Amino acid sequence: MRFNLKHGGGLFKSSVALVLSFIFIFQTAFAQPGTRITGVVSDSKGATIPGATVKVKGTTRAVSTTANGTFSIQATSGEVLVITSIGYTAKEVTVTGEKDYKIQLADANTSLKEIVVVGYGTATRKTLSSSISTVKAESLNQGAIADVGQLLQGKVPGLNITASGDPNKPAAVILRGASTVNSPGGPFYVIDGIPGGDIAAVAPADIVSVDVLKDAAATAIYGNRAASGVIMVTTKRGKKGQSQVAYSGYAGIEKVSNTLDLMNADQLRAYAKANGTSIAGANDGGTDVDWMKAIERSTAYSQNHNLSLSGGGEHGTYSGSLNYFKKQGILDASSLERVIGRLNIDQYTWNDKLRFNINVSNSVSNSNNTPLQNIVLLQAAKRLPMSPITNADGSYFENLAIPGYYNPVAMINNAQDNTKYNVLMGSFVTELKLPFGLKYNVNLSYQKTSSMHGEFYSSYFNRYPTAGFYNNPDPGLGISHVLIGDLFGKNGSALRSDYSNTFKTVETFFTWDKQLGDHNINAVLGYSYQDNIVGEGFQASSTNFPADNIGFQNLSAGTPYAIPTYRINLGSSLTYGRILMISDFFRLNYNYKQKYLLQASIRRDGSSAFGANNRWGYFPSVGASWRIIEEGFMKNQSLFDDLKLRLSYGVTGNSSGIGAYNAQLLYVSNGTFYYNGAQVGAYSPIQGANPDLKWERTSTKNLGVDFSILKGKLSGSVDVYDKNTSDMLFRFNVSPALVPGGSIWTNAGSINNKGVEVALNASPVKGKDFSWSTMVTMAMNKNKITSLQSPYGSTDSVRYSSPEGPGQSGSTIQLLKTGYPVGQFFTYKYAGKDANGKSLFYRKDGSTTTSPAQGVDYFYTGSAQPKVILGWANTFKYKKFDLNVFLRGTFGNKIYNATRADLSYTANATQNNILNSASGDKISDTFNSYYSDRYLENGSYVRLDNATLGYTFDKVIKNVSSVRLYVTGNNIFTITQYKGIDPEVNQGGIAPGVDYNNFYPKTRTFLLGINVTL
Repeated sequence: MRFNLKHGGGLFKSSVALVLSFIFIFQTAFAQPGTRITGVVSDSKGATIPGATVKVKGTTRAVSTTANGTFSIQATSGEVLVITSIGYTAKEVTVTGEKDYKIQLADANTSLKEIVVVGYGTATRKTLSSSISTVKAESLNQGAIADVGQLLQGKVPGLNITASGDPNKPAAVILRGASTVNSPGGPFYVIDGIPGGDIAAVAPADIVSVDVLKDAAATAIYGNRAASGVIMVTTKRGKKGQSQVAYSGYAGIEKVSNTLDLMNADQLRAYAKANGTSIAGANDGGTDVDWMKAIERSTAYSQNHNLSLSGGGEHGTYSGSLNYFKKQGILDASSLERVIGRLNIDQYTWNDKLRFNINVSNSVSNSNNTPLQNIVLLQAAKRLPMSPITNADGSYFENLAIPGYYNPVAMINNAQDNTKYNVLMGSFVTELKLPFGLKYNVNLSYQKTSSMHGEFYSSYFNRYPTAGFYNNPDPGLGISHVLIGDLFGKNGSALRSDYSNTFKTVETFFTWDKQLGDHNINAVLGYSYQDNIVGEGFQASSTNFPADNIGFQNLSAGTPYAIPTYRINLGSSLTYGRILMISDFFRLNYNYKQKYLLQASIRRDGSSAFGANNRWGYFPSVGASWRIIEEGFMKNQSLFDDLKLRLSYGVTGNSSGIGAYNAQLLYVSNGTFYYNGAQVGAYSPIQGANPDLKWERTSTKNLGVDFSILKGKLSGSVDVYDKNTSDMLFRFNVSPALVPGGSIWTNAGSINNKGVEVALNASPVKGKDFSWSTMVTMAMNKNKITSLQSPYGSTDSVRYSSPEGPGQSGSTIQLLKTGYPVGQFFTYKYAGKDANGKSLFYRKDGSTTTSPAQGVDYFYTGSAQPKVILGWANTFKYKKFDLNVFLRGTFGNKIYNATRADLSYTANATQNNILNSASGDKISDTFNSYYSDRYLENGSYVRLDNATLGYTFDKVIKNVSSVRLYVTGNNIFTITQYKGIDPEVNQGGIAPGVDYNNFYPKTRTFLLGINVTL
């Protein structure tokens, strides 16, 4: 597809010309007087300090230290160097005859000296005018974790993260509430400066810090993809003169932490007898099988190994690592195996004025999924305990006389589901320091993700009836149960797909950093060009195999054309897409005496994905802060060490969930027709064109206070925000008389999120042998849909999330409605039992009935959105022992326990198992499982999420600087009133808070680990 945006041509030629020009400038620059001396600036712990100012006292000669803390400056013997850096006490050093200096600065306020990674640069927390949370490597969650989202759970106020027990499913990450109804709305990741980086390419052991950009003043510099926040991930780099080899590893075991309280064989027989019936005939095989245990491993094992090496010389640094991770899922056949290699090289020349950086990482994952996982979970939950797993001859027992009743163990052992996922990510950075405080960067990045997927279903599946074999999908808008029996073909079937996504980015920008007396100016002016290709590849299927041991590796062994009704699955014709994006951006940071600070930015984005009339979007932001602590009236007080007030406003965009061709008129194949003596292929429209389709826009107002009191013993921040999303991307179904194909993408409606975030850090005890530090994060958010209007009407009152339990086809449990939050529950209202023991429900008029009307006798029954999210981390140190304890909780949200509802269907208790909690309902009560507020539960919980005890040995072996041994427990206990397996139910997407008959079991994990540094 062509994209008519004009100013992208000649970029590489222009960049090369600029670089050559600046090289010429340096070669002809005036020489500074004196002798050139070099050095390194570090803190009290030996860590180098980037961005420190080294100035020759009484002159204009000054430089800043590099990312590795080094500097080079002209100075003569007897002159005095003044070294300053925010968060450290200034130091003066007299120049002697030495050529190299090692300078150590004493810490001032540690919270102020913290370096924060922002878009296209870094800043100190002292000079920030925006809302940014930083999590250092030592504060990340520990455990058998391969996902960055889980590492951050409970660590950042406003970041709502829910994780499944499934090793192959990433955590759902929502920042400051759901911002759209179109897509999950997860944050945009920037990894070592690579925009849109895939977090699967990052090993947790390689992470140095994670900076979460939350308000629009911080995120607007990324414009088109920043509406849901930006997460900056920084990995390890080498340091000059510091060679290091390190190994970290652990081994762990996992056990199921909680199970469904289903009836065993004796309990179910007793229930049937008490209700005047029995489990008869083939339904009672005389066994007592725990079917949930039958599809689970008794113990799942995990291991992780990370080997890294780093170092550097006078003109360069390097850092490399190799990570191996393997984790078994607690469900049979599920597992994740991943290998990640990473290499980072910095090379300096021209007295460290010119820097080249190469950063390459490659992640190779092998994911085995439990075949038909959601169906297997449902079948295991409802299968009668009297049904044996196998017959006497070893074959699998099936009772197909019961509709929709299949052996889940047989399904797992007669199918395969595998995905091999590869992420190659690399960048090449050229950074040139120029006169007058200027710096020029050219950043080239490349990312390719490829997914090779295969499924195989043996001939065993041919015994299952095609009619009646439904899927069991996750909840969502427009998602319902559909028949998938045709997937199994005849004599075995297989599907194979191989798709890749390629993202190429060129970013070039100038940075001007200048101190003019009491005024400091930092400005960034840049340009970005992105070429994204998604869905490049193919898919095919086959059936009618000669044997069941072929799997999906050899599709050609099948003979599908021998079956006239079979159609090869070639995938969607709309999978492939190419999107071009061009952006200009500018940011200005100004401060006066580090007392009054101003930040402003604007980004102009163009995208080929949108309508011809609206391809460009503008995303401005402004932020200001006042460091009250610097005012004269604060000088004589002793309570506050720092006090800063922040205020910001900005606009960001969202294009997530939109494809390359959603704004265009699309046709698809639609059978054949007879023309001129032959059958000719017919085509018909499925989507109308919308030349006015444009970005979603999210505007955010933020008011914040940062403080530190009692000589740094207590510090923190409080933020209040108001976030409005408008012009949401939404697909409308309209009359084909108005729009060809009856479907069109348009901009519709708006959502508002208001909230408060609090982060507190304290050091109550800090002694010689014992110390205690603690951190509390808390966030409160109120989500509300404020409009669902569009040029094609209103989507107001859209019912969705349909579990389709027994006897409830068409019943829904959630509603999109103006004035209510995303995930609003809209169900029947339970009124108890009548005199005959049958379930009663309220009608809309307040009367009661045993047969309420779908969609009519519905009530607003609660929200899935949590009111408060809390995290509390504690670190205790005694001599060489350390203990970390982390608790987190969610409060005020509701969970719809559709699993409990469906497993309470007593009318079918002679054919499907039920929960013990349903034993008080009669078997004649055919409506007891109706989706009403009876099954809407309190989702609040407090969890001891992590406890780690470690001991560090110093220099126990020659050439080994330290060894640390530790034990870790995850998901140690949970306090909750929720009756399901676990209250941590997915909070992402359009249908949060639904336990949907396919909940992957949560586990309790114990690890034994070691860290070794040479």
